[in-house]
Amino acid sequence: MRLEETRAARKVMALPALLRELEPLRRAGRRVAFTNGCFDLLHAGHAAVLEAAASQGDLLVVGLNSDASIHRLKGAARPIVPEMARAVLLASLAVVDYVVVFEEDTPIELLEILLPDILVKGEDYPLDQIVGREAVEGHGGRVVRVPLVEGFSTTALLERIARPGG
Repeated sequence: MRLEETRAARKVMALPALLRELEPLRRAGRRVAFTNGCFDLLHAGHAAVLEAAASQGDLLVVGLNSDASIHRLKGAARPIVPEMARAVLLASLAVVDYVVVFEEDTPIELLEILLPDILVKGEDYPLDQIVGREAVEGHGGRVVRVPLVEGFSTTALLERIARPGG
């Protein structure tokens, strides 16, 4: 079986298909929450943020950095996990309704088109530095910062793996 053939892969959509999927749901009053990230090594900290993000709306859309954007942002050794595998893993989580991959270094273009009702980021981001805040608030949406789980980060995990004795 290929990843693209899994049930979870059906929740991974290109932006035009996602917009078509969301249109009737929005007309029915469903609120769209959005968060984004690399999700290179999915860990409990990610799960907590995704759960918090899902609790803010009726549907959760996760914007996923493409392999190329992670490579530009994190360096030649990243990503560890390929794009489709990361997308399907996220899509397999019950709290995630849709995953959309974006090629840019930030999700600003995606947010300006998607215009979610709620933009969710971890509280490590100051409000004035949250990409897309103006677009979301400009159409009447809101930005929510959620607590992070201490002790979990992809960088820390990679450092631990690289240490002798891991």
